[in-house]
Amino acid sequence: MSLPNDPVILLSYINTLLRDEYSTFEELCKSLCVSEDDIVSKLSGIGYVYDNNTNSFR
Repeated sequence: MSLPNDPVILLSYINTLLRDEYSTFEELCKSLCVSEDDIVSKLSGIGYVYDNNTNSFR
Protein backbone atom coordinates (compact mmCIF):
# COMPACT_ATOMS: atom_id res chain seq x y z
CA MET A 1 0.00 0.00 0.00
CA SER A 2 1.36 3.41 -0.88
CA LEU A 3 1.03 6.37 1.42
CA PRO A 4 -0.74 9.57 0.36
CA ASN A 5 1.60 12.07 -1.31
CA ASP A 6 -0.20 15.19 -0.11
CA PRO A 7 1.29 16.09 3.31
CA VAL A 8 -2.03 17.18 4.83
CA ILE A 9 -3.75 13.95 3.79
CA LEU A 10 -0.69 12.00 4.97
CA LEU A 11 -0.96 13.72 8.36
CA SER A 12 -4.59 12.70 8.73
CA TYR A 13 -3.90 9.15 7.56
CA ILE A 14 -0.92 8.63 9.88
CA ASN A 15 -2.66 10.12 12.92
CA THR A 16 -5.72 7.97 12.31
CA LEU A 17 -3.58 4.83 12.14
CA LEU A 18 -1.71 5.86 15.29
CA ARG A 19 -4.98 6.48 17.12
CA ASP A 20 -6.78 3.34 15.96
CA GLU A 21 -4.20 0.65 15.27
CA TYR A 22 -0.64 1.34 16.46
CA SER A 23 0.74 2.14 19.90
CA THR A 24 3.93 3.73 18.52
CA PHE A 25 5.13 5.49 15.39
CA GLU A 26 7.97 2.98 15.08
CA GLU A 27 5.49 0.08 15.09
CA LEU A 28 3.41 1.77 12.38
CA CYS A 29 6.44 2.30 10.13
CA LYS A 30 7.67 -1.27 10.56
CA SER A 31 4.23 -2.68 9.85
CA LEU A 32 3.80 -0.57 6.69
CA CYS A 33 7.45 -1.03 5.62
CA VAL A 34 8.00 2.71 5.33
CA SER A 35 10.85 4.92 6.45
CA GLU A 36 10.29 6.91 9.64
CA ASP A 37 12.57 9.61 8.24
CA ASP A 38 10.50 10.00 5.08
CA ILE A 39 7.28 10.55 7.00
CA VAL A 40 8.93 12.85 9.54
CA SER A 41 10.46 14.88 6.72
CA LYS A 42 7.17 15.29 4.85
CA LEU A 43 5.21 16.24 7.94
CA SER A 44 7.84 18.58 9.34
CA GLY A 45 7.56 20.43 6.02
CA ILE A 46 4.06 21.50 7.06
CA GLY A 47 5.05 22.19 10.67
CA TYR A 48 4.21 18.91 12.39
CA VAL A 49 6.41 16.77 14.65
CA TYR A 50 5.77 13.45 16.35
CA ASP A 51 4.78 13.67 20.02
CA ASN A 52 5.50 10.46 21.98
CA ASN A 53 3.14 11.47 24.79
CA THR A 54 0.08 11.67 22.54
CA ASN A 55 1.28 9.17 19.92
CA SER A 56 0.44 11.65 17.17
CA PHE A 57 1.87 14.34 14.95
CA ARG A 58 1.14 17.81 16.27
